[in-house]
Amino acid sequence: MKSVRIIYFSPTGTTKKVVETIAGSLRSEKVDVLDLTPTRGRRYGRLTSDVDLTILGVPVYTGRVPFQVVEALQQMQGPGTPAAIVVVYGNRAYEDALLELNDIVSRIGFLPIAAAAFVGEHSFSTAATPIAVGRPDNEDLEQAASFGRTLRERLEAAGPLGNGQFLKVPGNYPYRERAQHVSSPETVTELCTKCGACEAACPEEAIAVTEDGVATDRESCLLCCACVRACPTGARRVNDVELLTIARELSSTCHERRSPEFFMK
Repeated sequence: MKSVRIIYFSPTGTTKKVVETIAGSLRSEKVDVLDLTPTRGRRYGRLTSDVDLTILGVPVYTGRVPFQVVEALQQMQGPGTPAAIVVVYGNRAYEDALLELNDIVSRIGFLPIAAAAFVGEHSFSTAATPIAVGRPDNEDLEQAASFGRTLRERLEAAGPLGNGQFLKVPGNYPYRERAQHVSSPETVTELCTKCGACEAACPEEAIAVTEDGVATDRESCLLCCACVRACPTGARRVNDVELLTIARELSSTCHERRSPEFFMK
């Protein structure tokens, strides 16, 4: 395989890890990377067709593809080449996200030939409310690599490309409604050193660190908690009562290990 393109949105790095592992197992001579995580990385138009496969990976937020990713992908024009789609969820359920991603990718001009759903540590996971801690782990990544090798074999055999069938993935129409909750992590002033790590980690540029402290635009916050993970002193925390309740419920009800799922055309 000569060339692979990976496209991902990955505030806390779990989706990136899965997609990169899949791409690495393809043993491609060249890997092009389109990182949609920072806002400046979401400005693409027509994509070139000089790749053998595009791998698109996104996290799942309340059973859906993040709206910011939907907007970014809809600005792209796919080149009519094969694509593998990947969603990464926090061990609860990916619900309609894989179907939604499959629909979007098809509409913008890709040919989805395979899909996968992986588990990544939940954004709300903490020491007090652990949810899928350490996922994707070595076992997950071994399966991601195996998925990549299968993709390579399928593409080399050209088996899945010309059979006139659509890729079938789980999900429902209409998609579930997006959860609406305006909130954000907060900063414990006594612990904050104003190092700027939270500002740098925020994919929506919703955080501003100044001499006066840390300001967060709650309307723009995705609740991805990348800032919480990035803070070296533990100053960034989720204090919203409703979100803390959700985290406790997920920690107690979603502790059974869920395995990756795969779908091939």
